[in-house]
Parts: sequence; C-alpha cells; structure tokens
Amino acid sequence: MPLPNGLRADAMKFVGVQLSYFFSDTEVRRNVRSLMKYVAFVCAVIVVYAIAFHFVMLHEGKQHSWVTGFYWTLTVMSTLGFGDITFESDLGRLFSILVLISGIVLLLIVLPFAFIRFFYAPWLESQVRMRAPRRAPRGMTGHVVICGFDSITPGLVRRLEQEGIPYVVLEEDPEVAASQHLDGLRVVTGEVDSPATYQALALDRARLVLANREDTVNTSIILTVREVVPDGPVVAIANSQEAIDVLELSGATHVLPLKQWLGEQLANRVDALHAQSHPIGHYENLLLAELPVYRTPLARRTVRETRLRQTTGVSIVGVWERGQLRPARADTPLSESSVLVVIGTEAQLGALDELLVIYNTNPNPVVVVGGGRVGSAAVRALRRRGVPVNLIEQEAALCERLASECGRVVTGDAADYERLCEAGILDAPSVVLTTNDDAMNVYLASYCRKLNPALRIVSRITHDRTLGAIHRAGADFVLSYATLGTQAVLATLKGKELLVLGEEVDLFSVPPPPALVGKTLAETGIGARTGMTVIALQRDGEVTTDLSAETVLTPGSELLMLGDAAQRAEFGEVFGVGA
Repeated sequence: MPLPNGLRADAMKFVGVQLSYFFSDTEVRRNVRSLMKYVAFVCAVIVVYAIAFHFVMLHEGKQHSWVTGFYWTLTVMSTLGFGDITFESDLGRLFSILVLISGIVLLLIVLPFAFIRFFYAPWLESQVRMRAPRRAPRGMTGHVVICGFDSITPGLVRRLEQEGIPYVVLEEDPEVAASQHLDGLRVVTGEVDSPATYQALALDRARLVLANREDTVNTSIILTVREVVPDGPVVAIANSQEAIDVLELSGATHVLPLKQWLGEQLANRVDALHAQSHPIGHYENLLLAELPVYRTPLARRTVRETRLRQTTGVSIVGVWERGQLRPARADTPLSESSVLVVIGTEAQLGALDELLVIYNTNPNPVVVVGGGRVGSAAVRALRRRGVPVNLIEQEAALCERLASECGRVVTGDAADYERLCEAGILDAPSVVLTTNDDAMNVYLASYCRKLNPALRIVSRITHDRTLGAIHRAGADFVLSYATLGTQAVLATLKGKELLVLGEEVDLFSVPPPPALVGKTLAETGIGARTGMTVIALQRDGEVTTDLSAETVLTPGSELLMLGDAAQRAEFGEVFGVGA
C-alpha cells in the first residue's frame, strides 16, 4: 500500500536529515572516500581479470563475449562457481586459482570489513548520536541546568526528582548523551562554550545553572551563560581556593569551594583537647550540634538518664552509632562510641560545654592523613580552633607548604607503621583520613582502629558504595564529596544555610499532612511508619524542641524532621503529600 503524500514527504525529509547529519562529520567523509577508493580498486581488478579471461580462452582456441568475461570473473571471485564455463589447460586452471583466491580476499574478507568499518559502524554511531536531545523539553520552566555529569550529579538528580524540581544535564559527547538518555536521564547534548546550547536549554526560564566542571571550563561556562542571560542565579563549584575570585568576577552568583568545605566539615567532627559539642548548623534561632560521649558521664546511660534537658536546656534529637542515626527515645542506651545530635540555643550549648569541659581531656595532636586540598583545609580549620595537628603526606612539596601549620610533618606512606607512630597515632584523640582513595581510607580506618581502639576516626570517601565498608572498618564519621556537593547545591537552590549531618541524612521541614493535624505525635506513628525522627515543631515563628508523645500537631505548624531521602519519600507516600 503506497504511503500518503504527507507521510512520504516526512520520510524523505527524515532520511535527508539523517544523511546530512551523517556526512557532516569530517571523519565520516574521509572514511567514505577510503571505502570508495577500495571499491574502485576491486572494480579495476574485475576489469583486468575479465580482459585476461579472453586472452586465456583465445590461448585454448575459444571465444566468448565481454559479458561472459565479466560473468565468469564475478562467479569465480564470489566462489559461486556455476561450472558452465571452464578452462581445460593448466594455464587456464592456474588463472582460475588466482582469480578465486583474490576474490576470497578482496570480496569475502576485506570488502565486508571495510564496509562495516568505514560506513556501517559510523552510520550506527551517527544514529545513536542523533537520539541525544538537542534542546530542553518544550515548556520546561523552573528547571536546574547541570553543566556536566560528575560525581555530584547522580545524587543531585535523585534529590531534585524527589523534590519535584525539573532538571536537565548538559553533555558534550552525543554518544554519551544518547546512552544517558536511554537510561532515563534528562540530558541535552551541546558545546558548553556555545551560546546556542544555552539558548536551547531555555535559560531565561531556568531556576539555576550549575557549573560543575574544571575551574577553567567553569569560567568559560559562566561567561557564555551571561552572554545569553545577563541575570539569573549561576552556581559554580571551585576546585581550588585561587579560582573563587576568578569565578566570582566571571559572573557566578554563588561559588562553592567544596573541597575546602569538605576539609572543614571533617575537622569539625574530631575529638580534641576535651569533651565539647561541635555545632554543625542552625535552624531559626537554634543550633544543631554533635556531642561524642566517649569518656564522659553520659556514656552507659539512657537518653532519659542524661538529664541534659533539665540541666542545660538542650534536647537530644538523635544518636549516631557507627554511621547509623537512631531516634533519641527516652530508653535509648548510649555507648562509648555514641555521638549525640543535640539542638538548643547558643547559650544552652555553652552550658553543655561547661558541664563537660573536664572530661575526655587529651592534649595530644590530631593526626591528619593527606595534605591535598581537603587535608590542608582540615589542617587550617583545626588550627583556627587551637587544636594541635600532625600531618602524614607522601609528597614533599605538600609537606613543606603545610609545615608552618602543623606541629609535626611526617613524609611517607600512611600505611607504614613507623610513619603512623611518628605522627602520634598511638596517643592521638582523633585521625582525619583525607586521601581520595577509598580503598586506602578503608585500610587506614581498620589499621588505626587496631592501633588505637579509643581513637575517633573521621574520613572522606569518594563513592557511596564504600560507606558500609568504612564504617565496618571502624570509622566514626564519614562524608563524601558527592554528598556535600548535593546538599550545598540544594541549600543554595532553596536559599538556606548549608547543614551537613552526614551521609544520607538530612533535615526536612514540612507542614503536617491534613490527615495528621489534631493528632498527637504518638498517634501519627511517623517514626514507626517512615523511620523519620521529629526533632522540633515550629508554631507562629517559635521553634519548640521540648516534644513528647502527647504533643499535638496544630494547623499552620511546621514539622522539623531528621531522615534520609528515601524516608522522606516514604513519608510523602504514607501520608499522601508531595516532596
């Protein structure tokens, strides 16, 4: 059945576009020319054999037409060999063998491979590249443009999807973009330094642009974006301290020095000098802090028995146990390895520190392993707090640069027992592992735990899959670059202060679902049904942390809860509310 004229025209147009895109590639055109040269060579060989066929036949006293000559040459070279035309002399048979062997090589071996290599494979690759979208979906608005796929992107995309925020990832390689598109990622292919690319991404309707490439590329991205959209939020990730000013001058609205922040976050989790709380962020007028209970009177008690709310006013809202955040119920036992998550005012946290200042005294230096960007940031953050630091680093140049910041600098392999002892690992209150090798950090966590069982081990990781292994190896607190980056971008997107609780844990503020209004916390079953922990309730601008099972959820209030993204999604599903 013939196609209608409209469909036929569309089909022809589609084929034309496909061929135009295929031959627009310089390498493809070069490959096709090479293939045509080979085909011309094969045709020349066929002509020569057809001519030679006539001379050999004349030698045997026979005559055939030119068509017969080409017919015989092609049947022999293609190994069909019908046998209707044969030679009777040895010369003719030797000529037949030559034609047969050359036909096998030229037509049956080389030609198929040449066709696949120079035409068919490039054609398939062009078809794959053509599948990659060239522009943002029609009507997309309020979206986040992510200018590259890096270690932050997977986690950020998951969180954006959970929050219901549209996004699009920019990928320069069309083949990679096509593969990501087939995997379900919302991706657009284009050059990062081309204004046309950002026009296709509808930047005038975008909520935020994230430049997450190398510092030099980020500078080019920002300048190109500003050419298309002079105003609008552009967030850039700075890989080095020196790049911050350059990115800001280029037009970035916010610059995130993640490696510096990662070092500072790790430094903020160490035990040093004496027992004290470590503030990690605030909500309204309240501070969130962590408090290790090691060598304090709080260990081996339950949350109720600590009486911290009665003596200092702070509330225990969670308990860390080897990387697992548990709800702070009244009967929750505290071990020597427990770390309390507390919330209170600055004065209340000050009172808590005064209460515990005489406990867990250890004046020995903290050991930092690795003097790169993360390690050097951790060293400087500790020094600002007046904490003595010893450093282990393999590169002499880094050791020399940080020598003035450290009490002792040990050059060598941190996995070496002598180097660790020289750095003071046997008496240190804490060790900070900052290498970018997850396997090495897992090894060092296990080794350091064996050498000093009382040591607090704080470590970075690169891949989320390492989280379980490094906690089993003995790490007390773990934070990855990807998690920090995801939380920093989301905090910037929402206009909130960065609050980092740890891997896979976040602070969520949501209004009570209509089905829960008027019920007590015990009746809601939020913890049992979703795993989230309600830590505070905000009413009329006031935040209440003194919650009990009988606290009633009122209209217009806000729930402040701790949990991971999966638990937040479960909360939405169970109680029928959006992200």
